Amino acid sequence: MIYETGTIVSKNKDSLMVETIKQTTCDSCSAQKGCGHTALTKMTGTKNEIRVLPGDFYVDKLRLGQSVTIGIPEHIVVKGSLVVYLVPIIGAIAGAWMMSDQGKTLEQDLFSILGALIGLVGGGIFVNLRSQKAKADAQSNPVLCGVENEPSELEKIEQRFI
Repeated sequence: MIYETGTIVSKNKDSLMVETIKQTTCDSCSAQKGCGHTALTKMTGTKNEIRVLPGDFYVDKLRLGQSVTIGIPEHIVVKGSLVVYLVPIIGAIAGAWMMSDQGKTLEQDLFSILGALIGLVGGGIFVNLRSQKAKADAQSNPVLCGVENEPSELEKIEQRFI
């Protein structure tokens, strides 16, 4: 299990949205100024929102702004990466191979490109359907592991004005 800390930003009846901070090694890298990853991270921000299942906790008893610990199963990270990257690529290769022929004409090349696009889109649709199916499965999603009882700084400020 991979553990990450974050803050609750929204609640649904069956899940939470938790904001976490990306952990990168950019701060210790010597190529920081010339790296595109650093520039992209600074432009887009360093925060992620993750959908988390409540596990043994009641969603109603959790507060917005509360600090929590979430657990992400390690095997899900590996399987998810393989499915998301390999299925569309394999679909594109299979589609190009099935639409190709032994001839070396422009039309055959265009059919191969069309087959690759059809396979790529089909693989993407398969990945999307698979992720929708696993949306409520506790073994396939991050789960809430711990809750900090102390209210966050934001909540303390909000209580002053109420």
